[in-house]
Amino acid sequence: MTEAPSIQWFPGHMAKTRRLMRESLRLVDIVVEVIDARIPISSRNPELPELVGKKPRIILLNKCDAADEAITQKWCEYYKERGITALPTDCRSGRGIKQFVPAVKEVLRPLLERRAQKGMQGAPIRMMIVGIPNVGKSSFINRMAGSRRTKVEDRPGVTRGRQWVNLDNGIDLLDMPGILWPKFEDKRVGEYLAFTGAVKDDVVDIELLAMRLLELLNGRYHEALCQRYKLTDEETAEIEAYDLLELVARKRGMLQSGGQVNTERAAIAVLDEFRSGKIGRITLETPWKPEQQSSAWEE
Repeated sequence: MTEAPSIQWFPGHMAKTRRLMRESLRLVDIVVEVIDARIPISSRNPELPELVGKKPRIILLNKCDAADEAITQKWCEYYKERGITALPTDCRSGRGIKQFVPAVKEVLRPLLERRAQKGMQGAPIRMMIVGIPNVGKSSFINRMAGSRRTKVEDRPGVTRGRQWVNLDNGIDLLDMPGILWPKFEDKRVGEYLAFTGAVKDDVVDIELLAMRLLELLNGRYHEALCQRYKLTDEETAEIEAYDLLELVARKRGMLQSGGQVNTERAAIAVLDEFRSGKIGRITLETPWKPEQQSSAWEE
């Protein structure tokens, strides 16, 4: 098996975001954590439970349309067992968004009842939206607002400052910049974040990253991989990672002068197609594999 690359990426503005988050918690009623449904472990900041403390919280398993539906449901059950409400959503298509506000009101029922007793029914519900880069926070806010209120790009680190978005239904959203953490203790975390684009491509070896992804997909989603790249079981049996990348390049006709395969071009294509869901609905982390669950992610 190809060795996982060591990936570390902690831009300075993320340290500032962590301080800003602590200072802003007193302004909100609930924290909405957006994670990537394809990598629910790696796309959660392990520092968040400590940062949030006892503040009510709800989790959005975003990009669920690109994730394995059965496994996403298992993740929702996993969080429910731990007393946390989790909803599968896809902010670009709008899937699951209608269930969001009712779920928030259920989580905040004790607070809302206290407000009603004090005659404060009109007070807005204030939410802090948090998550690592590129999990879809801005897409979620834009979907809730019904317009492109915040800048959305398919690359990490776009939202840099704290932004309030006031909705018409008595809800105020506080958008925080995406925040990673200083060191990825498990190499797989950095690798999985790179797969999904949460870590910038220019800080990783694209070909090595694509080789690792193809290796994983060949083992876990073999049929989807073969269907996408017109591979056969015989061609992919016991194949080395580089040979698999080269095979994909040949199948796609990605050849340079002299007939040499362009593995860099193939690597870019593989990563782009995984991120856009074109290879299939894929989840790389499951709640029933304890070895994937580092103690740093425990609630």
